[in-house]
Amino acid sequence: MGTRDQNNGRLAVEATAFGVGYASFLCWASTALVATFGGAPLASPYWPDVPWLRTDTTGVLALALAAVSLIVSRYLGLRRGREATTQRQPADRPAAVLAAQATAETAALLATAIFAYLSFNAMTHYYTLQVQLTHLLPWPSEGTVRVIALGICAVSVAATRYLRSAGRDGQREVLGDGRVRQVEQPAADPDLKPRLSGRVDPG
Repeated sequence: MGTRDQNNGRLAVEATAFGVGYASFLCWASTALVATFGGAPLASPYWPDVPWLRTDTTGVLALALAAVSLIVSRYLGLRRGREATTQRQPADRPAAVLAAQATAETAALLATAIFAYLSFNAMTHYYTLQVQLTHLLPWPSEGTVRVIALGICAVSVAATRYLRSAGRDGQREVLGDGRVRQVEQPAADPDLKPRLSGRVDPG
């Protein structure tokens, strides 16, 4: 299999993972809206055609699937961006760093959503903050998870900011006179600039 086919295959996996993650997040959000504003009981089926799958269980599974899918998609996107950079970079970012950044970014997104959901719960029915978050586990309570989510937000946002900044700094090149310049990304098509400027290669 050629390099182009491999890149297209990884891009297809990246896009598919993002689509699954996005849909899973929407599914979780729909169960969160039911828990916050009422409607059908959480013990009722999320989909009548699957009567054994409760609404709240669906939300837990959807959130877990969203986390995995979005991390995979973001990691592959970061890896694709790394491979597109020029070879003039002083150091390449290892896969572990890209995985850490993908995890931190996804954790920041999902922890923010969970914190917002539980904060809305506190406004609509504050007494459930002392109740266990899910029937699947006896602990923790909604109030405890809200504090945990806030802590995850602080750590993951800080890690995301650091890793993104470190990645941009790694794409800078120190010149002989001590000045620093940003390494430019290579053009996808080497003939693109001449065509855009109106110049055509006479050959």
